[in-house]
Amino acid sequence: MAIPGAEKKVSAGICGILIGALGIHKFILGYSTEGVIMLLASLLTCGIAAPIMGIIGLVEGILYITKEDQEFVDTYINNKRGWF
Repeated sequence: MAIPGAEKKVSAGICGILIGALGIHKFILGYSTEGVIMLLASLLTCGIAAPIMGIIGLVEGILYITKEDQEFVDTYINNKRGWF
């Protein structure tokens, strides 16, 4: 039986790993504020902050993918943990 919300785990994880500097993985999970912060930090600094945002996205993507489905849903869907 599928856990509601777990379907976002893989897509958010892959986006975090590949294009984490843009914050797309945050938008997938419904964290608009955090997504805008990451996107603007990368764009408004002309890419200077992009490597930092990319590392944050990489770490978060790995965390998303390595969590069990229930733990992922409890942490990021139900409890709305925006960062790490």
